[in-house]
Amino acid sequence: MPDIESLLKEKRVFKPDPEFKRQANWNKKTVDEYRKLGARSPERFWAKMAKKNLSWFTPWKKVLDWKPPFAKWFVGGKLNVSYNCVDRHLEGKNAWRRNKAAIVWEGEPGDSRVITYAELHREVCKFANVLKELGVKKGDRVCLYMPMVPELAIAMLACTRIGAAHSIVFGGFSSDALRDRINDAEAKLVVTADGGYRKGAGFPLKPAVDEALAGCPGVEKVVVVERIRDGASMVEGRDHYWHELMADASPKCKPAKLDSEHPLFILYTSGTTGKPKGILHTTGGYLTHVTTTFKAIFDIKDEDVYWCTADIGWITGHSYVIYGPLANGATTVMYEGVPTHPGPDRWWALIEKWGVNIFYTAPTAIRTFIRLGDEHPKSHDLSSLRLLGTVGEPINPEAWMWYHRVIGKKKCPIVDTWWQTETGGIMITPIPAGVPTTPGSATLPFPGIDAAIYDDDGNEVRHGDGGLLVVRKPWPGMLRGIWGDPQRYKETYWGSYDETYLAGDGAHRDKKGYFWIMGRVDDVMNISGHRIGTMEVESALVSHGDVAEAAVVGRPDEITGTAIVAFVTPTGTAEAGEELDKTLKAHVAKQIGAIARPAEIRFTDALPKTRSGKIMRRLLRDIASGKESTGDTTTLEDLSVLAKLRESEED
Repeated sequence: MPDIESLLKEKRVFKPDPEFKRQANWNKKTVDEYRKLGARSPERFWAKMAKKNLSWFTPWKKVLDWKPPFAKWFVGGKLNVSYNCVDRHLEGKNAWRRNKAAIVWEGEPGDSRVITYAELHREVCKFANVLKELGVKKGDRVCLYMPMVPELAIAMLACTRIGAAHSIVFGGFSSDALRDRINDAEAKLVVTADGGYRKGAGFPLKPAVDEALAGCPGVEKVVVVERIRDGASMVEGRDHYWHELMADASPKCKPAKLDSEHPLFILYTSGTTGKPKGILHTTGGYLTHVTTTFKAIFDIKDEDVYWCTADIGWITGHSYVIYGPLANGATTVMYEGVPTHPGPDRWWALIEKWGVNIFYTAPTAIRTFIRLGDEHPKSHDLSSLRLLGTVGEPINPEAWMWYHRVIGKKKCPIVDTWWQTETGGIMITPIPAGVPTTPGSATLPFPGIDAAIYDDDGNEVRHGDGGLLVVRKPWPGMLRGIWGDPQRYKETYWGSYDETYLAGDGAHRDKKGYFWIMGRVDDVMNISGHRIGTMEVESALVSHGDVAEAAVVGRPDEITGTAIVAFVTPTGTAEAGEELDKTLKAHVAKQIGAIARPAEIRFTDALPKTRSGKIMRRLLRDIASGKESTGDTTTLEDLSVLAKLRESEED
């Protein structure tokens, strides 16, 4: 089968600002030095980072034990995640951070809390003691099913303090999805809330827990945070209110000295089958990866206020809302609600209110704000911003340029990051003071990461060609397996090439070696023998002024093999219809070639997305092909979107 072809041409280049370079944690000299060390010996590079960026109770005896596809990092080393994220910021030369804000929390209704590192330490110790009183021991699993409230972060860190692995289930999942994840992880305790706020209203969580636990015989206790105060039903003997348990808990709890490979958390991802995959991450390697990448890529300073908009229920929230920022002693913002409530300027108002310096969000959100209009960010003072980031999916160049121009005022570097739940932390990214950026490209692998692009036979493709994105050497943040299913782990991630991790994404490298992520391999279309990634066609569509958002899929075609079907959300000023249909098809042909001209365009008010903002193209492929949707749909944010798309199909 031929390689994946790249049709998108982007030549704009933005060099690092000299003033930014002067103050950066990693300047160009440092980046070059670390890149050489990482290429020569990834193990030596990561060992240097682990020693420099973390506090260890016992040093490791061996950096890496690699028995493909199973890895152990920092073998024999002992540490504790909560100690690294909290305690060490209260000691010695860092003691001044006691009164520094660790978490700035904003509730959707407008209530807020600022939690200092000293306060966070006290609350984490108290809840760690609560967990122990309720029978949770080292090695147990605890399920967290909560809204974006500070108690979620406290519960995570309390689990790590005593050596219990947490499994966070996003607070919008159904009771069935919750039940399956609790049972798969064999969790013995659930921490939840009576509810949370979303789109201006309280939504209950406790009823879903009660329904799920009817099928979870292993759960012994439930802890409930009062948030919306709707009088949640409580099962006597099993259910306990957070505030009542915390009232008498001791604020002192020594952190457990845990092995570097001790399980830290399980996080479930959706599969194309009905059974989600429990991705396992462990302690020392994961924390080394996220602490190092956070410090280097976001150029964090002690005076910075950092905001990653991800929900903690996703890997981005684990790594870059909680663990990466707190291990670096940073101030991290948590926001409970949606970006457009009570108005479309909510995020920009929060940046102004809290003086946010570093802002990390998803391309889907950026495209939403483009559709809503420039007047909303322009009505707020965003001058505190000095660095922007994107995460979650490839960003199309025009969205990148809007972000650069309207939000960054042409002065903020943009770090476009590629990584996955499975990788634990960022893998491919610009380092802002050391790498010129090009809109739409994630640029180069982070030092110590050996990423490449292979053809179907396992040969590395030439620069300029496309293929399958792989990682050729182990890295510390890598998943350690699929919980309870080592065979599925081997087949899913390591079954294609010997000792090489298959990411499942298509990509190409341009002539200067920059990586361009082209989306999931499942989304690659074979058009008349040409393999074309969906991202490039979507990018061409969104570059037209009348398109707010687009998703492209392929459906079977007798003549071409696959026909391109585009689902397009027009801007508020554009009129969907035959004229726009013709205009957009011609626009795509002009932008990237006639081979990519959509055979069909379907106009829609909304696209099916996960709650983390990713478009579910698998479901769109089913609709385009006239099939019933199959597989796991528990991550879908709004089921009514599917119904509306099917109605338009019938019309």
